[in-house]
Amino acid sequence: MKRSKLMKAASLALALTLCVGVFTACGSSSSKTETKLSGEVTASGSSALQPLAQQAAEDFMKANPDVTVSVNGGGSGTGLKQVADGSVDIGNSDVAAEEKLDKDQAAKLTDNKVAVMVVAPVVNKDLGVDNLTTQQLTDIFTGKITNWKQVNGPDLKIMLVTRPASSGTRATFKKYAIGGAEESSKSALENDDSGTLMETVQKNKGAIAYVALSYLVNADKAVAVKIDGVEPSLDNAYSGKYKVWSYEHMYVQKDKDNAARDAFIKYVAGDDNAANIEKLGYGVISKMTKEAEATHK
Repeated sequence: MKRSKLMKAASLALALTLCVGVFTACGSSSSKTETKLSGEVTASGSSALQPLAQQAAEDFMKANPDVTVSVNGGGSGTGLKQVADGSVDIGNSDVAAEEKLDKDQAAKLTDNKVAVMVVAPVVNKDLGVDNLTTQQLTDIFTGKITNWKQVNGPDLKIMLVTRPASSGTRATFKKYAIGGAEESSKSALENDDSGTLMETVQKNKGAIAYVALSYLVNADKAVAVKIDGVEPSLDNAYSGKYKVWSYEHMYVQKDKDNAARDAFIKYVAGDDNAANIEKLGYGVISKMTKEAEATHK
């Protein structure tokens, strides 16, 4: 009996020792903190993506005070060239890298899709024109129509506001709004700063331009124009009714590691930022339907 009691006591002691070891290990595992992010992240490119990227940068830096994120514009082509040559960590673009870079340069980059950009034609609120057909829009931007009275507007000369060839927003508008037609450069104002474009439209009754919906969120004197009766909106882009949209990309070099950069991009496209994406006028990628995707095939 004594021997049996001794064996039971020994077994109990061993079990207790194992339990203590397990709980100690679990405790040490749960007490481990994640690696603290630090360093600098630089991004440039798409002016359409700039508001989202800047807001995300501010929020990300609050959560990671040892990280500095700087975001600049310049156009999609500029951002792609700069990330390809290593002068920035992230190249923001409204179009795929293959559309702006040669094949070898594009092959060295990794694509991260972070949001959807909906592009809308915009006019001054006082103009009184809220709908244009695809043909009318094309004729306006190619210079065939030069007065608003030709499209049921007032007798007023059209002020055409366009973007440079490096612009990804221009590429999206050209492909999906005006059927690949070349924009007129004759007597047109050209600028790739979306803020400046919006200011021009708001100060000139006869002006027309095109911007990402994000620039219409707080606009007072500019309104979006329907195309063939379809309103430029996130819901219409999600459903496939409105086809003038593109994915917003954040490109990085494949062979360059940067933990802070990768964490920032993950945050921009993540679920925690989804509500903010729509609040700023961008679309959430997961909401794009098969019908919407079909408009871009």
